[in-house]
Amino acid sequence: MSEKPLTIESALKLEVFRRIPLTIFAGETNLSRSIRWVHPVEVPDIARFLTGGEMLLTAGLGIARDPEQQRRFIREISDAGASVLILELSGRAYSDMPDALVDEAVSRNFPLVGLRGELPFVEVSAQVHESLVDERVLELTTYERLNDVFMQSLLEGRDHVSFAEKLAAEVDHPVVLEDTLHQVVAYSGATAKADVTLTDWERHSRVLHDTATNAHGAAHAAGEPSECTRRAVILRGERWGWLHILHGTEPLDRADLYALDRAADAVAITLLGARESGAKAAQRQNALVNRLLLGDISGEAFVTRALRIGRDLRERSLVVVFVSKRSSIASPLDEALEELCRTLHVPSVVADIGDHTLAIIGLSRQCPEETLVEKLSTLRVRAGVSRQVAASQVPQAVEQARSAASVAAARNDERVLRFDELGVLRLLVSLAQGPELARYVEDELGPVLKHDANSASPLLPTLRAFLTYDGNKTHAAEALFVQRRTMYYRIDRLNQLLKRKLDDPDVRQALIFAVRGHDLMHKC
Repeated sequence: MSEKPLTIESALKLEVFRRIPLTIFAGETNLSRSIRWVHPVEVPDIARFLTGGEMLLTAGLGIARDPEQQRRFIREISDAGASVLILELSGRAYSDMPDALVDEAVSRNFPLVGLRGELPFVEVSAQVHESLVDERVLELTTYERLNDVFMQSLLEGRDHVSFAEKLAAEVDHPVVLEDTLHQVVAYSGATAKADVTLTDWERHSRVLHDTATNAHGAAHAAGEPSECTRRAVILRGERWGWLHILHGTEPLDRADLYALDRAADAVAITLLGARESGAKAAQRQNALVNRLLLGDISGEAFVTRALRIGRDLRERSLVVVFVSKRSSIASPLDEALEELCRTLHVPSVVADIGDHTLAIIGLSRQCPEETLVEKLSTLRVRAGVSRQVAASQVPQAVEQARSAASVAAARNDERVLRFDELGVLRLLVSLAQGPELARYVEDELGPVLKHDANSASPLLPTLRAFLTYDGNKTHAAEALFVQRRTMYYRIDRLNQLLKRKLDDPDVRQALIFAVRGHDLMHKC
C-alpha cells in the first residue's frame, strides 16, 4: 500500500555507506529487517538500553577482546531486538572482524556488517534519521488518507461487503469477512489460491487459527497462519466475527495493518444497525438475482458474484426454488428460506421477486434434494423446485422452478412440487405464457364460466370434483358434501351447458386440461 519501512538492505544503500567498502559477515538473509532508530554505541552493556529495531554503529571500543565476552555481546543485543550491528574496522579497535563475533552472529542469523575504513557516524545517523522521518511522514499521510476513505464510506451508508471490497483494494490482497459461526459473509479481491482456501474455509478458520483469543481479538503469534492476518470485529464488547487478509508469503506493512484495523472498526459500526444491515444484504441478493433474470449475467457469473457476498455455490449441484406468496407461512418468506438454509448448512441466494420468493441453493452430501424438499414442505408453502443443475444451467432451472411453482399455486392444498412431477402439466404452463391456453379454456368452459358469473350456485366446483374422481358421482358428492340427487342434477345441468356428455372419457379428458388450465391462469 505504502512504501516499505526502512530496512537494513535499503539503509546500506544510502549515500553515506557508499563512501567506503563494507562486508556483510552474517545474517545476509535477514537484511529485510526494519530499522526503527540508529545509535552509535561504545559501551559493553548497551543491550539493557535497547527497545528493538535499532541499527547499532560502533568503532569497537565497547567490545571486549575476550572471545566469550564477544559472543555474549552478540547474544545480548540480538535478544534485545537490535536489527543490525555495524562495526568499523579502521584499526581504532579492530582491523579485522573478530571470529567470535562472526560465529555467534552466524549461529543466530544476526546481521553483522564491517566497514573497511572510518565513517563519520554523525552523518550516518543524519541520513538514516532523515529516511526514517520521511518514512514516518509518508506513513502518517497514508493513515490520514485511510481514515478519510473509511469515514467517507461510513457517511455514505456502505455495508460490510463494501468495506471488505475497500480493504481488498487498499492492501491488494484477498479479504474475507466471517461471522462468529465461521461462515463467510463477504469475500473480495479473489485469486485462484484464495478461492481454494474458501473451498475449505472452516478448516482455515477453525483449525489453522486455533490459538486462544480474547474478546478484542488478541492472539498468540504461535498458531496463527503466517499467510493470513486477521482482526476481530467487536460489537458491544463481544466478538461478532473476524476480518481476514490472505496475503500469502508477502508480509503486510504497517499501513496494511492500519487499514485492517480501520476496516474492522468500520464493519462493526455498520453492523450495529442489524436491521439496516440485513436490509442491505437482501438488496444485494435481490440485485444479483435480478441481473440473472434479466439475462445480464450467466449462471457461472452469478455463482462468481454470489461468492463476493459470502454465498459459496461453487462446485455444488444447484436447485432453484420458487415459493408463492399465497403460502400461509407466518414469517416473511425470504427470512424463512434463509433460516431453513442456515439450519441445513447449505449456501443460498434468496430474493424477493414480486409474487414469489426465489432461492438458488447449493446442495451437499448432508443435504441432498430429497432432504431439502422434505424440510421445505414443513414450512407449509406452495413452492416449485427445479432439477439439479450445474452453474451454467441456472437460467433453465429458474424456468423449471417457475413452472412447478405455477402449478403448485393453482392447487387447493399447500405442496412443494418438483419440476419432474409436473408431467403433462408442463405443457399447460408453457401454453399459459401466451393466448392459446386462454382460448382453449374459453372454448371448453365458456358456458359454465358464464353461468357461474350470474349464479349464486357455481357449477365449476362440481365439475372439478367430478373430474377429480374420474366420473364417480358418489365420491364427488361426498367430497362436495351434497346429496347424490343434487349431484345428478348438477351433472345434468353441466351436460346441457356444455352440450356434451360427461360420461364420455374423451370429454372428461378434454375438460380436465381445461379446468387445470383455468386454475393455473387464475391462481398462479
